[in-house]
Amino acid sequence: MPTFPFMQVDAFTTQKLAGNPCAVLFEADELKEDEMLAIAREMNLAETAYVMRSNLADYQVRYFTPALEIPFAGHPTIAVVHALFESGRLSLTGELSEITLDLQAGIIPIEIISVQGNIKRIIMTQNQPVFMKKYNPDEIMPLFGLESLDLYSPQTLIQTVSTGTPQLMVPLKDLEALRRAQMNIPAFKKFRSKSDFYSAHLFCVTGVTSSGDTFARHLDAPPDLLEDPFTGSASGGMAAYLWHYGMIDQPTFIAEQGHWLNRPGQATIEVVGTPEDIRAVKVGGQAVTVVQGDIIL
Repeated sequence: MPTFPFMQVDAFTTQKLAGNPCAVLFEADELKEDEMLAIAREMNLAETAYVMRSNLADYQVRYFTPALEIPFAGHPTIAVVHALFESGRLSLTGELSEITLDLQAGIIPIEIISVQGNIKRIIMTQNQPVFMKKYNPDEIMPLFGLESLDLYSPQTLIQTVSTGTPQLMVPLKDLEALRRAQMNIPAFKKFRSKSDFYSAHLFCVTGVTSSGDTFARHLDAPPDLLEDPFTGSASGGMAAYLWHYGMIDQPTFIAEQGHWLNRPGQATIEVVGTPEDIRAVKVGGQAVTVVQGDIIL
């Protein structure tokens, strides 16, 4: 029977059973696409990652939600890099190690910062952000049980931004509005079917702890998870949005997510470039392993 070693890793956290879990399958070159999707449904996590050989980078990786393959995802990228080093498939080369991953969204550079052989942060450089379609708040806000008055300001734009995966950016005025958000699933799925985004990132420029500068909720529709504990790709798009539209004073900050799901997560964010010319977004975090074993098909 075909057997595939795997690890389940909690990303964007230093605590087990926090952050966002991801299943990482190694030696997945022979798996067919329908098998990858079936395993992702079986794991029933936000994403499952498949690690394969690559002629272009250190490894090729594909990401699947329970519903479909996506070109890029942040917390699986952190999880994959953590798993590659912890399993001994890659070795640290000093206090700063560098590798690349071959994803559908392109070649993603990764920096691994370590102290005395222990990884302290994994930093991915996401693609140059693309600012896509803008939406009328009167169309979008009812999808989440909210009103236009719940937006960050009357002039706030709701817009799709992508650093690899297009996500709808919805800036809200405060934590109270963010807490009230509740998706109308049938209406959201109908609207998304004619849109340019995969899922929605609702956020405010306030942390829920003294360490945080932003807090977010990432909402999707079944069969994918209704709410993602921490979303690294959308955090990159959010950072680009905030810097581009002047909603933050500094291009570096701490993003928080998942606390209201009892899975607190945190990422360091750095926007590279001016607000008018953003070249990339760096998103960093840590990870811990919670499961090791084999998938037997």
